[in-house]
Amino acid sequence: MKKRYLMTPGPTTVPSEVLLAQAKPMIHHRTPDFNQVVRDCADGLKEVFCAPNSDVCIFASSGTGAMESAIANCFCPGDKVIVCYNGKFGQRMVQISKAYGLEPIVLEYGWQVCVNPDDVAKALEENPDARGVVVTQSETSSGILNDVEAVGKIVKNYPDCVFIVDSITGIGAVECKTDEWGIDCCMTGSQKGLMLPPGLAACTVSEKAWKAYERSTLPKFYFDWKKYKANLAKDTTPFTPAVSLMIGLAESLKLMKEEGMENIIARHAKLAEAVRQACEAIGLELFAPAEGRGNAVTPVWVPEGLDGKQLVSIMKNKYGVTIAGGQEDYAGKIIRIGHLGYVGDFDVIVCIAALEMTLKEMGYEFEAGSGIKAAEAVLMEG
Repeated sequence: MKKRYLMTPGPTTVPSEVLLAQAKPMIHHRTPDFNQVVRDCADGLKEVFCAPNSDVCIFASSGTGAMESAIANCFCPGDKVIVCYNGKFGQRMVQISKAYGLEPIVLEYGWQVCVNPDDVAKALEENPDARGVVVTQSETSSGILNDVEAVGKIVKNYPDCVFIVDSITGIGAVECKTDEWGIDCCMTGSQKGLMLPPGLAACTVSEKAWKAYERSTLPKFYFDWKKYKANLAKDTTPFTPAVSLMIGLAESLKLMKEEGMENIIARHAKLAEAVRQACEAIGLELFAPAEGRGNAVTPVWVPEGLDGKQLVSIMKNKYGVTIAGGQEDYAGKIIRIGHLGYVGDFDVIVCIAALEMTLKEMGYEFEAGSGIKAAEAVLMEG
């Protein structure tokens, strides 16, 4: 028997309370019992998003469904949309925009470069008819945290331009004050900071986004925001929901409320710093720039001469700790250690120990225990 540890940026580990809630006997979704579940989920998500003045839509889909919903509900064919792209998921928003016949103005950065708000300001000055700005807050593929607060201040000056933020890996790990920062549509997925299995996605819709919706002529059916708003007003859903996942979400949101959003974000910051300090103590180089590192995932360069795919495989199959590899051009070149959701101090210690043992086995030279020592020093502070 081998105990398994899941240290990826999604899916993440699910608390036992949530698993048990999902294991309850099935209930019908058109009953008062489930109406209460819907109400609890909607209210809890507003708190997690820090979006008391926005509406919330909950979809039975992956996070990509919420991404697509933002495009389908806010625009018309041919609309100009400024899309910032510094990782795989920023790239996905470009692809979705093109699929719906929009004209994306792409601000492309390298995967190790943060989005520059000044570039967004310039793009809007040059394209005052742009109908949207899209930014990924926490780029899962690169570990970069983009300054969406600064971008939101810029977009606020354009009354016909909505600000769309992919915070699928950000919500529950980093600060995201959706309403205060002028984010018109912010989205997340269940398998990240919400501590659930994959299968649910959620997004916020501001008053400004509803104005964009009224203008939009793009086709939409399943992801039609208006259907979700009308049904949520009656504490129900427009289509058959993922009943067990919704019950689990209500339980997860209850746990998050008990811990408190400030404490949750502080915990993630501490775990991230422990992983970063540990990796640097081993002699590994961090991938994301110091000025823009998120707290959901830490990507690290694989030492020269080692096979990153083999490293991930050994950690999983021999030591029982699953981390993620690099994506696209960085496959085999970086590893990504997730510390998102239901993760505690000793999960990090176990992960760093497995990383050290794997690196030793692969012939990498460093002082054994140095990473664990560095992580412990961070975790023991405060």
